[in-house]
Amino acid sequence: MNFDDQLQRYFGAHDIDALPAAAMTAGIEKMRVDFGLEQDRPRRFALWSLLFLLGQAPDLDAFEDSADREAARNFMDLMDAVPPEGGEES
Repeated sequence: MNFDDQLQRYFGAHDIDALPAAAMTAGIEKMRVDFGLEQDRPRRFALWSLLFLLGQAPDLDAFEDSADREAARNFMDLMDAVPPEGGEES
């Protein structure tokens, strides 16, 4: 799953910062629907991860498999450890 391809698929653009609010909302809604329908675990996790980065991820209990929930927790912890852009780690 290529990040740029996913931006194009869900938002119709490669520059997410330039999207109008309506396009962002519509793209996130499409992603959430696809997440709910997706059967492939790695693809489902990738969709969840992108939704997490956009601040729109479903709760961890959206994953039936405990290993997927743990992977999501680890991803969240890793993202929390990344210092903010242009800032120092606190």
